Amino acid sequence: MNLVKKWNTISLVKRIILGLIVGIILGLVVPGASGIGILGELFVGALKALAPLLVFFLVMHSLCRHQKENPSNMKQVIVLYLIGTLLSSFTAVAASFLFPSTLVLAEGAEATAPEGIVEVIKTLLLNAVSNPIGAIVDANYIGVLVWGVIFGLALRAASDTAKDVLGSISDALSTAIRWVINCAPFGILGLVFTTISTTGLKSFVSYGKIILVLVGCMFFVAFILNPIIVFLNIRQNPYPLVLKCVKDSGIMAFFTRSSAANIPVNMSLCESLGLDKDKYSISIPLGATINMAGAAITITVLTMAAANTLGVTIDFPTALLLSLVASVSACGSSGVAGGSLLLIPLACSLFGISNEIAMQVVGVGFIIGVIQDSCETALNSSSDALFTATAEFRNWKKEGKPIRW
Repeated sequence: MNLVKKWNTISLVKRIILGLIVGIILGLVVPGASGIGILGELFVGALKALAPLLVFFLVMHSLCRHQKENPSNMKQVIVLYLIGTLLSSFTAVAASFLFPSTLVLAEGAEATAPEGIVEVIKTLLLNAVSNPIGAIVDANYIGVLVWGVIFGLALRAASDTAKDVLGSISDALSTAIRWVINCAPFGILGLVFTTISTTGLKSFVSYGKIILVLVGCMFFVAFILNPIIVFLNIRQNPYPLVLKCVKDSGIMAFFTRSSAANIPVNMSLCESLGLDKDKYSISIPLGATINMAGAAITITVLTMAAANTLGVTIDFPTALLLSLVASVSACGSSGVAGGSLLLIPLACSLFGISNEIAMQVVGVGFIIGVIQDSCETALNSSSDALFTATAEFRNWKKEGKPIRW
């Protein structure tokens, strides 16, 4: 017990770094020890299992207690989400013009891609009205959010006792999540071990340039574009907040590669920032659904690379249209099986690229997915917490309240 207490006194980030180092060493030294990788599967599985329940009950509890006179900042948060995603897509277009990339096209992964934006929107709407229990089981966050809102509004007329029960369930789930997050060093160890032992670094050499363009765009958005957006809203140095969100949310999301699994991490971060639980319990799961800056970058860069490979000339109006399509598609990527990569054929159709070739581009995306998807998820998830905090801090500024993080 003394050893456990001493372990818990070390900051979580330091413990995660230790797990990362040990995972790399074990992946290089004993790559055949497949049992180590189960630690990562257990960690991500536990987060994914609890996250839909947490979102459902937090949203219900927040709305059933919400009074009409209490101000909401959801409109500001949604605007920030959409602006961030659109500007990220513009950034990817600019980077693709400045550093044009090509791909070595080969047979890609077989999958079914959506045929158009209408199909993406249709999928989202159908997910929104899916069976509420099925939505929780399948981690369909659109459905979880919609039913959580409906039940929350319906329970406004419920007794205080019923609302207290919902509050107790929410608190219990939050406590369980904190216990799981405390096991993150061991989960990260398992995830890193699996990546190093199975993939290594050789497979990324031939795709080095496209990886650099993708990661470069994501770093630019995370450390240049997002801070500018934050500064324009709160009018003070944004980097302490940006770095805290990257450290506490982005690093975890990088290794779990799951925005859904990182929802509890973001909620814990918002709590540490002193944000209003009634607000972030809705904006964080919503952000995991529609705030997809990283996905917009992936769709745009790989589509532009495919066009360059095939010698397709891209003019400015078409590039602008690509940005809009990528942004809208990215917002719906969570509702499409396969995530952002399977929306690439939709964007490729703008340039007359056949679905067969587009699916080869998807195959390239799967090959570089270890790096691409990790960075994409880190950007998406850390931005959820960043913009949620920015919207609330902007209101604090107007009210004369001090901003601390």
